[in-house]
Amino acid sequence: MDFLMSGLAACGACLFTNPLEVVKTRMQLQGELQAPGTYQRHYRNVFHAFITIGRVDGLAALQKGLAPALLYQFLMNGIRLGTYGLAEAGGYLHTAEGTLSPPRSAAAGALAGVMGAYLGSPIYMVKTHLQAQAASEIAVGHQYKHQILPPQSWKVALAAAMVSGIAVVLAMTPFDVVSTRLYNQPTDSQGKGLMYRGMLDALRQTARTEGIFGMYKGIGASYFRLGPHTILSLFFWDQLRTLYHTYTK
Repeated sequence: MDFLMSGLAACGACLFTNPLEVVKTRMQLQGELQAPGTYQRHYRNVFHAFITIGRVDGLAALQKGLAPALLYQFLMNGIRLGTYGLAEAGGYLHTAEGTLSPPRSAAAGALAGVMGAYLGSPIYMVKTHLQAQAASEIAVGHQYKHQILPPQSWKVALAAAMVSGIAVVLAMTPFDVVSTRLYNQPTDSQGKGLMYRGMLDALRQTARTEGIFGMYKGIGASYFRLGPHTILSLFFWDQLRTLYHTYTK
């Protein structure tokens, strides 16, 4: 659970910070191995870079490389924070007397960080290539011509559904947990629930007894169900509408 929650939390943050990553990447590549004053500065500062990228490449370009960025954040932070959490839960960060050991904490954090960075490095490279892609008039650095998903592909819709699914499952899982428990609770002879008085009572009892993680039980299954379910529903709906209009003309 530590791995999953850490990865999902990092992905949620990435949705908001990826535009800054795009700007950072391009500003870092600008003037690569060229003496100051000998090259054209397409991006004068952070704010100018935002405006320039949005005006020339389009606003969607501010989210370039989002798919590998999400995968990178999920993998790196899931491993890094999850491994550290396991070390903490296993008592490896404390001395025999039960006090927190700074050297052990530092060593565990460093080891977890190295593991996450090592495994996430190939994905980070792909992310950098995609974020550096720009129109010729504002291009900086080497321009790789990667194309993760072909236009108009069902894979694009699936990827979009999986990305948007992060926000959906974070917001809706607590209510999904509660609805499952309300439906499944035992009842008396009059059909009245014996465990929960209603939605708010179920939320309160779950949070008080099981903590925040109890509110997010099954979040992994919910997330990996949401993307395929969304795209398949839309696909079948579109096909059924096509068949209907074909045979009713």
